[in-house]
Amino acid sequence: MTVLAGDIGGTHARLAVVTLEGKQPRILDEARFPSRDYDGLAPIVQEFLRSLRTTPARAVFAVACPVVHGAGRLPNLGWTVDEPSLARASGIADTTLINDFDAVGHAVPILGEADLVPLQGAAWRGDGTAAVIGAGTGLGMGMVVVRGTQGHVHSSEGGHADFAPGDERQALLLAFLRGRFGHVSTERVVSGPGLVNVYEFVTGTGIAPALPATRNAMADSEDPAAVVSERGMAGADPACVVALDIFVRAYGAAAGNLALTVRADAVFVAGGIAPRMLAKLRDGTFTAAFREKGRLTDLLSATPVLTIVNEDVGLLGAAHAATRG
Repeated sequence: MTVLAGDIGGTHARLAVVTLEGKQPRILDEARFPSRDYDGLAPIVQEFLRSLRTTPARAVFAVACPVVHGAGRLPNLGWTVDEPSLARASGIADTTLINDFDAVGHAVPILGEADLVPLQGAAWRGDGTAAVIGAGTGLGMGMVVVRGTQGHVHSSEGGHADFAPGDERQALLLAFLRGRFGHVSTERVVSGPGLVNVYEFVTGTGIAPALPATRNAMADSEDPAAVVSERGMAGADPACVVALDIFVRAYGAAAGNLALTVRADAVFVAGGIAPRMLAKLRDGTFTAAFREKGRLTDLLSATPVLTIVNEDVGLLGAAHAATRG
């Protein structure tokens, strides 16, 4: 069977034809579309299908929003999507929408060693409860209970829960962002736009000056968060160094909170940002904040934490979800 799989985020929409023959999904054709260049998902799907010789038997789209009764609204794009409309647009009657981190959860049982980089602990036993968290345009979360090569996935919108500062500097960050947004979710800090928010806090409150070279580079870039990340990791800008440190500490703390909430046997860090700042994630900042949970520090110190570096995880997970329908 072939499946039209989609990994639909606020920055990019990735579509692929995936074959489910054999034990592992295999990508046959793939294309990436800039999400903001389109007014919805249906035109992207139609454009992709025009490039194919045949129409897949099923379609599963993983979207960055809650999916309720086969429909959802992507908050970072303003799109509304629903299964009947996408089925009509694609000509694929068997069309399913799932949350993007549901897709990551579906991929967890089929990931191999080459897909993972450990941040803490070398491995996990391969079954039990796994938490998934990942920063990109937003902050995704979820959990999956794994038995063998199958997983029962549970959705989460924990990225929109209240941001909890872990130290006095983060408390000042919370006050700064509250003045800008009112309600401050964890996603306002731990995401691509969140990293930019943290940089604005660092420079706006005088912790470190805003260098003209960084400001110009951010203004010229389609991804200003990548500028902050790259200059921070290179040590090229003190404000970026501080912002990146705050960001990674908050990321680790959020992962630790999720691990406690679902009592995870392992935590998988996904999303587009983690592979690009892997060196920073591995320097101990992330795991120190992950473990810093008072009386349960020892518990989290023994919990494996692994970064997913396979950029196709959303597509593979969406396709694998088709086997559970």
